[in-house]
Amino acid sequence: MNEEYDVIVLGTGLTECILSGIMSVKGKKVLHMDRNSYYGAESASITPLEDVSRPKTSVNLPSVLRQTVCLCVSIDGDGVGFRSRACKLGVSLGSASSLQLYQRFHLPGTPPESMGKGRDWNVDLVPKFLMANGQLVRMLLITQVTRYLDFKVIEGSYVYKGGKIYKVPSTETEALASSLMGLFEKRRFRKFLVFVANFDENDPKTMEGVDPKKTTMRAIFQKFSLGQEVIDFTGHSLALYRTDEYLDQPCMDTINRIKLYSESLARYGKSPYLYPLYGLGELPQGFARYHTPPGFTVLSAIFGGTYMLNKPIEEIVMENGKVVGVKSEGEIARCKQLICDPSYVMDRVKKVGQVIRVICILSHPIANTGDINSCQIIIPQNQVNRKHDIYVCMISFAHNVAAAGKYIAIASTTVETNEPEKEIKPAMDLLEPIEQKFVSISDLYEPTDMGTESQIFVSRSYDATTHFETTCADIKDIYKRMTGSDFDFAEMERKKQDIFGDAAE
Repeated sequence: MNEEYDVIVLGTGLTECILSGIMSVKGKKVLHMDRNSYYGAESASITPLEDVSRPKTSVNLPSVLRQTVCLCVSIDGDGVGFRSRACKLGVSLGSASSLQLYQRFHLPGTPPESMGKGRDWNVDLVPKFLMANGQLVRMLLITQVTRYLDFKVIEGSYVYKGGKIYKVPSTETEALASSLMGLFEKRRFRKFLVFVANFDENDPKTMEGVDPKKTTMRAIFQKFSLGQEVIDFTGHSLALYRTDEYLDQPCMDTINRIKLYSESLARYGKSPYLYPLYGLGELPQGFARYHTPPGFTVLSAIFGGTYMLNKPIEEIVMENGKVVGVKSEGEIARCKQLICDPSYVMDRVKKVGQVIRVICILSHPIANTGDINSCQIIIPQNQVNRKHDIYVCMISFAHNVAAAGKYIAIASTTVETNEPEKEIKPAMDLLEPIEQKFVSISDLYEPTDMGTESQIFVSRSYDATTHFETTCADIKDIYKRMTGSDFDFAEMERKKQDIFGDAAE
């Protein structure tokens, strides 16, 4: 460990793992450490349910296998798979975490027999879906992590209105068929969707008098005479805004967000969202768990870096106000830059709020969804007289995260009062009956030190949303502060091709 690195990363949360992978693709020598004995940090998946000790497993892939691995994309009726030849050859790549759900939430006893085998469960601590055409999928492709993962398409996206849930209409056909709107509202909304689909900021003919840099989104909605409830689901379920602040900002960002939703939906159908089999804990494992050779990931092996678990961080070593290394177990690894989650540098972050998350074990799909095995529900703030939306995501045994016939629904929102469980009640009412629930309230942190002088770059806590778009914004922001330039997907894709050659295709 007594070596010099370009970048040291502390924590194996998804944000840290993606930045570690991106820096490796850029040719940086990276050391990645975590004080925990498991991968994922706050974005881990918990397995099994009960408190049963078991050894962690890992696999050392032979170099000949690593050299022939390639990305294979398969689409069937249920989803899309990114799969490596290593997986096809039957190599067991281990499971996500040695933690246990009941132990973590301090529940006494063991799960009832009705929950099946504890090892059948992989429960996300921070539930989120991936936009099929979104930034995170592109980042995962750049870092080649998708070669170790299989994804399923989430089967439905819903919005809450008047105590009921409705499928989110995002195409002209769905708009006309939706029971969410009246006849005349459907026609106006259809015209709005056609306008958004055709809008091109480089072609004045498509703008219909709209200035994308000046015209607000509120003015756009007024232009098409859309009512408040249509505005609610458009802004919060299509554009995925968390508050209504966007209404008085230039419309271009909202138009692009709606286009992203529609393009992601068109890619695989059913919904715009993807979810990895075996849980979100598979994502950080894709960076950190698959070794070639022992102690090195695919990316790390190329550049000489490594991942280390169970490494207590004794000190972040500073000289003249700038980070120069990290001390662990009496050894110092030196570095030029440091990336970490807030828990490693509490003196460089501030608390900006709280999130409540309630993990619910169900024996049934959510009512009024057509008995599908997975879905997202967004409850817009105005529907329940709040300042922030409430989110529900449901996955199930179909995703290898629950025992046969079981479902996991996770509700989350930003805390606004001293009674957060009452705030989440509209979501809980949709999930009844609930077999078991696990409640957590987490503090939200953001950095006070932007890293300009210290070269310490701290990620933000994961928010209440059920998608990764805000996480991607944080990753791009840290990248810009580290390198002084914007994240360029095209440039990174070229670097990936240079590194991986034909295996990058």
